[in-house]
Amino acid sequence: MCGIVGYVGKAPVVETVLEALRRLEYRGYDSAGIAVLNGRGIEVRKRVGKIEALVESIRRQPIRDGHIAVCHSRWATHGEPTEANAHPHTDCKQTLAVVHNGIVENYAELKSQLLAKGHRFRSQTDTEVIAHLVEEYAKREPLDCAFRHALKELRGSYAVCLLSKHEPHRLFGAKNSSPLIVGVGKREAFFASDVPAILGRTRRVVYLNDHEVVELSASGPRLTTLDGKRLHRKATTVAWDVAAARKEGYPHFMLKEIHEQPATIEQTLFNRLDAGKRRLTFDRRTKQFLDRLSPNEKFIVIACGTAYHAGLVGEYMLEECTRIPVDVDLASEFRYRGAQLGRDTTVIAITQSGETADTLASIQMAKAHGAKTLAICNVMGSSIARAVDAMLYTHAGPEIAVASTKAYTSQITALALLTLYLAKRRACLPPAQWRRLFDGLAKLPEAVQRALETERAVKAVAGEYARARNFYYLGRRYNYPSALEGALKLKEICPVIHAEGYAAGEMKHGPISLIRKGWPVMFVAPHSSVYEKVISNIEEVRARKGACIVIASEGDPAIKRHADSLITIPRTEEFFSPVVAAIPLQLFAYYVADANGCDIDQPPNLAKSVTVE
Repeated sequence: MCGIVGYVGKAPVVETVLEALRRLEYRGYDSAGIAVLNGRGIEVRKRVGKIEALVESIRRQPIRDGHIAVCHSRWATHGEPTEANAHPHTDCKQTLAVVHNGIVENYAELKSQLLAKGHRFRSQTDTEVIAHLVEEYAKREPLDCAFRHALKELRGSYAVCLLSKHEPHRLFGAKNSSPLIVGVGKREAFFASDVPAILGRTRRVVYLNDHEVVELSASGPRLTTLDGKRLHRKATTVAWDVAAARKEGYPHFMLKEIHEQPATIEQTLFNRLDAGKRRLTFDRRTKQFLDRLSPNEKFIVIACGTAYHAGLVGEYMLEECTRIPVDVDLASEFRYRGAQLGRDTTVIAITQSGETADTLASIQMAKAHGAKTLAICNVMGSSIARAVDAMLYTHAGPEIAVASTKAYTSQITALALLTLYLAKRRACLPPAQWRRLFDGLAKLPEAVQRALETERAVKAVAGEYARARNFYYLGRRYNYPSALEGALKLKEICPVIHAEGYAAGEMKHGPISLIRKGWPVMFVAPHSSVYEKVISNIEEVRARKGACIVIASEGDPAIKRHADSLITIPRTEEFFSPVVAAIPLQLFAYYVADANGCDIDQPPNLAKSVTVE
């Protein structure tokens, strides 16, 4: 959530930073602002609403250009969305400008101290404290020291970028539990809260660790600790390219990313699955980690949102095929339930961004209690990727739409790889069954490609139900998580609709009381070991005149008499059905939202990566 961009270099700065900030719009925000150091001093402009409102303001009343600037898109925490509360924030004399992601937990205490010393505040935010705190320390020491001392006073999370009138060739930045990267270009450099912001200018990135401070000039970064000790770190090259962060003719990033799933699943399998030899492998670090697991190992999967639903699918996979007990927990609750952790526990974190605050804190807690840690993550060099003992990267490329699609199916694919590897190593499956599942995994990209052929049919069904305002989603066993994920997708991107997902067997334990004539219920009912039970659940809804939308396997003519609307997907092993069923569920949510005129890629009140607790 929120977006930070800082720039120092020779390019026209206003155009450069605003273009970078646009690339972060997927993170969710309610206001935007910019501070430019030029011949007039620090010139600040802020607007509530979209970045285009800020751009229009600058068009009507231009800012004199310069070569150093910071800008920010804010998702409100402390203080409502107003121009006064938008970033950047300045000190009393407007010689400093600060942008910040995170939460300063002790801001009220610090603000009281600063008010007593005569500082004047203009906003309700916690961020403004940072500007005044640096100003106070800078009265008696150089700015770099003042910045570090101010950071030491802060409790909570921060990614912060500082611009000073008295340092026309340097920016200052630091992070703690909130993402911030450095982009290194040719005679220019960037701060950014995420990689897509800088892809148009450079792919060379320096990833920062917590409690590290950066002095950034056009020639690159100078890293130190909070105590000023010099650090040395080389830039790494990001594999993504700028085309991956563009729509490429699609009306929305979400639709583009839905269509990318055959390729992203194939990328997740690449170099890990040898179809000819029926062999699975991982990088050396991950393989050694898995091969050393205890015979008495227990897994705890932690995740948030869509990644949590992928974890629920993984629970079914791992327990059925490896006989390893698995708990799945919301990362936001995991730290508060007193989980029993130890040497024979592996905590598996699932995250697209690798920066989710609750998931990162849970990993840190697990390590402190002696548990092993593994992450399934999409972003190399992210905070969680650096914190865990072993990694399974999903290689899905940048996911720009707030609603996760390709990351979800790639996460399930990674869990399938993990499951089949451990099942083979522990000899938990009959060889014929293992080979059948292996072959199904190898063919999964093809099955997903065929599932995309349902798009026209899904769009037609979505048109029939676009005016409904309540939906149920039901599934059993492997597709209970599919029901949860389908409902989440719809309410994420179509906020005029309320949708709930349930285990189909729970319908009669309360939710069925709301069913009325025409109430739409989406059933995920592919060929499976619980198929007949799902059919019984469909009939329970039909008896109450609910409208049954059914996702079923091809080659099942009998299902037609149970469905008011039918969508058919390729027949697969039940093990893989959540991946294939995800395609029509995503498409249905997309086309219902589109019919309702919703802001699909940037739905209100949501952020792509939740980097504060």
